[in-house]
Amino acid sequence: MNMNTSARARTAPTRPNLTAYAFLAPVAILVVLFFIIPALLVIYISMTDLATANFTSDVGQMTFIGLKNYETLFSDPYARKIFFNTVFYVLVTLSLFNVGGALVVALLTAHINRRAGFFFRALWLLPRLMTSTVYILMWERMVADPPYGILNQLFGVAGYGTVAFNTNHIWTFVILVNGIIGISFGMIIFTSAIESISKDIMNASLVDGSTAMQRIRYVILPLMRWPLLFVLSYQTLSLLTSYEEILLFTNGGPGVYQTEVWALTAFHRALSNYFGNAQWGYGSAFAVVLVIVGIVLAILYLRIFRFRELVSEPKIENL
Repeated sequence: MNMNTSARARTAPTRPNLTAYAFLAPVAILVVLFFIIPALLVIYISMTDLATANFTSDVGQMTFIGLKNYETLFSDPYARKIFFNTVFYVLVTLSLFNVGGALVVALLTAHINRRAGFFFRALWLLPRLMTSTVYILMWERMVADPPYGILNQLFGVAGYGTVAFNTNHIWTFVILVNGIIGISFGMIIFTSAIESISKDIMNASLVDGSTAMQRIRYVILPLMRWPLLFVLSYQTLSLLTSYEEILLFTNGGPGVYQTEVWALTAFHRALSNYFGNAQWGYGSAFAVVLVIVGIVLAILYLRIFRFRELVSEPKIENL
């Protein structure tokens, strides 16, 4: 009897685990097929001389060249400029819009009338819901040179001179174009996190005589470590790999790589080379470097926000 009981005790915990693994298996298969295997292929391609010339004629002509593409990458005189363009673009857009702006919008709309807050949040969703080409055409019409640019037309009516936005202030509008879209994602996450805070905690802070700023600093923000970690990590990786709006808006210009970012360079090298010869191997090297940077940043965020403490079971103190 005791042996049967102990056997059941040993096997019982495994049943929920098997059920969990069964539900996770389809997702794991999809991750392996559509992420891990393609990632390994990209790493391998980055160590070959794969390009348009030998790919279209015979894949068997692809030659393994080791780290030669990476040597070319790090010796590229423009790689440094593209790297710092990417750092500038990610840091400014992340701090002013994708995290900072999203948090401000969430806090403001959570402290006004519920219907009004819903209306303003819906307005911020419109740029994300809009087709990218239409969205970029609107911005191009906005900053076009006179007499077509809407901003220059308004400046003319106000008595100011015209401004060459496409050359003198192009980074400002690149960040605006991407940042206005990026606000909506964090806004939804932060708003949900704020509204999930227990009313008892908020009422207790009101009873203690806290101001709105004190509630935000000492109550709301400390309880939002998990949403902040998620949004910061996700949006950092999203900005590192995004290039669609920049491609449509400036295509990396004007000038030589003025608004070129790392992901856009990988696209240009691998699929849309300026010289008409798509260099899949060299472009894959740019992509692999981007993946490594993303992994390092994700691990860094997990350490800074103490991920293990966030997911650990609450401690029960003995009274």
